[in-house]
Amino acid sequence: MEIINWTSILESLLFAAGDEGLTLKQIAEVLDVDEFEANEIIEDLKREYADNENRGIMIVQLAGTFQLATKKENADYLKKLVDSPNTSTLSQAALETLAIVAYKQPITRAEIEGIRGVKTERPLHTLMAKALIKEVGRAEGAGRAYLYGTTKEFLDYFGLKSLEELPKLPEKVEEDYVQEEADLFFEKFQETLNS
Repeated sequence: MEIINWTSILESLLFAAGDEGLTLKQIAEVLDVDEFEANEIIEDLKREYADNENRGIMIVQLAGTFQLATKKENADYLKKLVDSPNTSTLSQAALETLAIVAYKQPITRAEIEGIRGVKTERPLHTLMAKALIKEVGRAEGAGRAYLYGTTKEFLDYFGLKSLEELPKLPEKVEEDYVQEEADLFFEKFQETLNS
């Protein structure tokens, strides 16, 4: 009887799935095992990676999916690979817009502009081009404006499993404190994008 190397198969599946990743349910269905067994296979492969310090990849769980990722220790070398003059960072306007969408989604462009107090067409276009936000539906009422929300790529980019992991906003605060916190948030957000 042939012995099945489940971890090898799982590694191939995760590699083929790429950034999309695979849910536990998908893995169980493809391997034709129950979710408990699929989880055991995932844990076995995680241990194989962890036990061999010469490996450059690991399994991470992001936005409800399992995927292969590079080890953090190798980040400097990966950064050299992807850094290029064409790589641009997000503007302050795009960062503000992204934060508003992340916390208030689904939200219309008019609602975003009401919060920011300025036009938001260009930042929305930039964020959609970078696949950090997308149109998630239409608002009720006259005009049926587009509603915007974050994408799986947004969660992946910031290493979040779900939107519940976003930092909590304070309930009621003074105006000066709000501006100070917003400045700090956008500064950290920009550092994350640049790292």
